[in-house]
Amino acid sequence: MSLVGRTAIITGGAGGIGYAIAQLFAREGAKVIIADLDQTLSENAAADIAGASSGTVTGIGMDVADEDSVESGFQQMIDACGTIDILVNSAGTQHIGSLENLAYKDWKKILAVHLDGAFLTTRACLRNMYISTKGGSIIYLGSVHSKTASVLKGPYVTAKHGLLGLCRVVAKEGAPYGVRANVICPGFVQTGLVEKQIPEQARLRNISEAEVVAHMLENTLDNEFTTVDEVAETALFLASRKSLAITGQSILVSHGWFME
Repeated sequence: MSLVGRTAIITGGAGGIGYAIAQLFAREGAKVIIADLDQTLSENAAADIAGASSGTVTGIGMDVADEDSVESGFQQMIDACGTIDILVNSAGTQHIGSLENLAYKDWKKILAVHLDGAFLTTRACLRNMYISTKGGSIIYLGSVHSKTASVLKGPYVTAKHGLLGLCRVVAKEGAPYGVRANVICPGFVQTGLVEKQIPEQARLRNISEAEVVAHMLENTLDNEFTTVDEVAETALFLASRKSLAITGQSILVSHGWFME
């Protein structure tokens, strides 16, 4: 087990990709803290994962877009665990709609969760990692949309591009302290977030749901969705000491949808 003795915080860990990462990290021996907007969901997810692994899993409530919530949540975790070794920024949300009809509040909400949330949790984490002198790994959940664009996803594409810049700054500033930062860029993953998009896009584009799915997968090489397990395994590699030479990078996990 590659994460024994290490503490990992996973935002948005009560479901989807974050939940899969929390499961795998717990199986690999990490002390896992799930931080999600709904404390009850976080606690339930933690209990489910703990029951199926030997790792310690805790759930707390945290609004990553709220400074006070992040600061108090991290203080709670530090008081309980001492040091933080791994941060996975997996909290996310989506809004489907054209830019000319996009409400400013919807624009701000997407950027607040993805970018403000990544900044606030990173800042809190770095302060602890720098003091501990143990180094650490910070992992951001980007997207293929960190590299390219799609219609009807203006704020999401903007936010995911922004994570690349944040990651690179963190990699440079964190290097003297042994802190690495990387971005995982999955293709479409069949989580609740994507499942919700399918009927929304069908309505807005006046096409069938089957056509929406076909468009989602048309640029992959095997016509397959990316799985939560594929993303989780990538996160495990980036969190482990096997990837010490990798920092400031974006790793595409997209079945060939986008190539660099």
